[in-house]
Amino acid sequence: MKYYVVDAFADEPFRGNPAGVCVVEEPISAELMQKIASENNLSETAFVAGSGDTYELRWFTPSMEIDLCGHATLGTAYVVSNFVEPGAERMSFSTRSGLLKVVRRGDEYFMDFPSRPPRSVEAPAALTDALGLGRTTLETYAQRDLIVVVESESCVRAIDPDYVVMAQIPEYLGIAVTARADSCGVDFVSRFFAPRVGVNEDPVTGSSHTELIPFWAARLGKSTLVAQQLSRRGGMLLCEQAGERVVIGGRAALYMIGEILPCSSRPARDGRRIGSA
Repeated sequence: MKYYVVDAFADEPFRGNPAGVCVVEEPISAELMQKIASENNLSETAFVAGSGDTYELRWFTPSMEIDLCGHATLGTAYVVSNFVEPGAERMSFSTRSGLLKVVRRGDEYFMDFPSRPPRSVEAPAALTDALGLGRTTLETYAQRDLIVVVESESCVRAIDPDYVVMAQIPEYLGIAVTARADSCGVDFVSRFFAPRVGVNEDPVTGSSHTELIPFWAARLGKSTLVAQQLSRRGGMLLCEQAGERVVIGGRAALYMIGEILPCSSRPARDGRRIGSA
């Protein structure tokens, strides 16, 4: 099985968010996919199968399958349009979050995702300890993830997480901390943490922006935005609020091409196999 590592939301390797992309030609079980993702130990490993109009796509962290991943979708689109179906400019993926479409324009990829506006919620009791922010004023919202709005970009940069405490906040897959940007040409910044699913700090998180885009579009009164994720590797995202959908764009850089040797596999308990009819 061909295996690629693509740095998503990056112009060059060693930036952005690395995603593993496995091109599946023979059906394999979800159990084996999880083992491969755990062995790869990247924040996400994508498994893509099929050809033609629609590909089947699934995403796994080192510990579980998830419903949506932006950077691994971008990485998958890069692999499809450069190696599986060279020159492809439009791609469709069947996923647990429905049909996702990606358009390639030159070196940039634009992903059409569901918009998931967060709702106002009460902050969990352990949140300030988890983020190491002391008495900083917090606004909290939630959808799949907990969205924490802080006073400034410098507050986002200053976060010193306690991952043990953070992992004990059970209601949400991850925690996104965000603020209005100080930098010219950037609208908002964020960082994203998900220790409950084996990812302490994610370098650049496309899926959290399905929540951050509608929030900041409403707060800033604009539909087109530029976002920056302030991890050590960092990344830029081109964002658009489009009704019940969001568009997330970025570039990608190939880091490596490899091959996963044949592995024994047995069907998952639910009998699901990617690539099967």
